[in-house]
Amino acid sequence: MAFPSPLLLVLFVFLPLCIGRSNANLYYNFCPQLFSTIRGVVQSAINKEPRMGASLLRLHFHDCFVHGCDASNLLDDSPSFKSEKGAAPNRNSARGFEVIDQIKSAVEKVCPGVVSCADILAITARDSVAILGGPNWDVKLGRRDSLTAYFAEANATNTIPAANASLSNLISSFQNHGLSTRDLVALYGAHTIGEARCTNFRQHIYQDKNIDPSFAKSNQGKCPKQNGNGDNNLAPLDAQSPNKFDNTYFKTLLNKQAILHSDQELYNGGGATDTLVRTYASNPNAFISDFTASIIKMGNINILTGSQGQIRKNCRRVN
Repeated sequence: MAFPSPLLLVLFVFLPLCIGRSNANLYYNFCPQLFSTIRGVVQSAINKEPRMGASLLRLHFHDCFVHGCDASNLLDDSPSFKSEKGAAPNRNSARGFEVIDQIKSAVEKVCPGVVSCADILAITARDSVAILGGPNWDVKLGRRDSLTAYFAEANATNTIPAANASLSNLISSFQNHGLSTRDLVALYGAHTIGEARCTNFRQHIYQDKNIDPSFAKSNQGKCPKQNGNGDNNLAPLDAQSPNKFDNTYFKTLLNKQAILHSDQELYNGGGATDTLVRTYASNPNAFISDFTASIIKMGNINILTGSQGQIRKNCRRVN
């Protein structure tokens, strides 16, 4: 049997004394090359395709909203469970798994066996935002990976908000995860980057009234009215600055130029979130401050720590 080296034994014995814990569960980075290694892979992926930044950020969101931040959404199908990748919010939509594979492989070379896939998702989300011009924040580590996927939970209508969700549905979904209405609006500001598929905005541009008519018409050319035609055609979530993390998303809401029904629900005339949308549209610093606090809060939802779960060697399968 192979035993850990004396150096590793010292590391793990003294780790709690050296890492400056933020709470009883998560701690600061203890592998000097970890953050630079991940940042390099994320930067390369975004250089090749700017949309990838939004896709990687979305993986963290979809992870945390299904049974907590445990990387369950990265698992492929196995004989004992069905992957979350086939659930309605992820099917033909969630992407970036190959980038996570590259990151995990690179991390294992510099920090073998000590960094979970759940932590990688949290760091990758931060790096994606920062690379695209958004804020940088400290990511605490110590999350562990799930031993199974949660297909039924991921597929449930009240777990991950749908593109056609009402404001009350959005508020309820976030409350179910311990997140406030302020967290909801701030985190939806992540839609300042990325693109949406026609199948998710078709109803909004053809049937809804709370949309600027000229904006709706301009997007109808990208998205045929008939279901099944052009379903995967794309439109930016924030047409003003689709590859820059800023507050222009909220300005599009004020102009009724959101591409998704659920986005426009945040500003729809007298709603509970109208004031926050106006605040973020006029005060980018307020948005950045609240977004940072909210995504850190989201990254702590139902985390596994200590001896719970495991640290996967391959993010796609249980050890």
